[in-house]
Amino acid sequence: MQDFFQFGIAVVIISASGVMSPGPLFVATIANGIRQGARAGFRIALGHTLVELPLVVSIGLGILSLDAMPQFRVSIGILGALSIFGFAGLQIISILRKDPMQYKSKYGSFLTGILLTGLNPFFLIWWFTIGFKLISDALLLWSIWGIFIMFALHIWMDYAWLVLVSFLSSRGKVFLSNKRYKIGMIGINAVLIYFGITFILQAKI
Repeated sequence: MQDFFQFGIAVVIISASGVMSPGPLFVATIANGIRQGARAGFRIALGHTLVELPLVVSIGLGILSLDAMPQFRVSIGILGALSIFGFAGLQIISILRKDPMQYKSKYGSFLTGILLTGLNPFFLIWWFTIGFKLISDALLLWSIWGIFIMFALHIWMDYAWLVLVSFLSSRGKVFLSNKRYKIGMIGINAVLIYFGITFILQAKI
């Protein structure tokens, strides 16, 4: 049970950096939420799930086939750490420099969730680097079921965040690009860097 809680906390904190990032999916949720309210966020999250779940399962099955290779987990730990450092750095720069509100959705909420997930290269990079490490750890703890445990710990955050964003935008409370939001995101990415350091320390070289 202790392993579950420790792993769950790690998944939530690491996932938050991606879930709450000010990218196209985030801004499309605001645009759709203004017109449709909280249901827009839920539909976008459904579309997101339709792309994300098959990708996560495919990565997990691929890891199972590679797990017997010598030094595999060491390599994954180092790659995951380096990816976290790069991702966190790019996130912080993006948060400080860009206005995340400059986006207009041309599609329905469900299709928006599919398109802005499947066609987002940063989404794929995240899962093949940082997410790869999480899936690998989940498999080590719970074998094949670990894929679905990890995904459940991750995906609820997408639904909670996107529904909240769309609900607040429909109420005219689009505060998510202000100074407090930026400070919060910088704090999350600072914690993400800490996890990157622990990945390196845990790798048995």
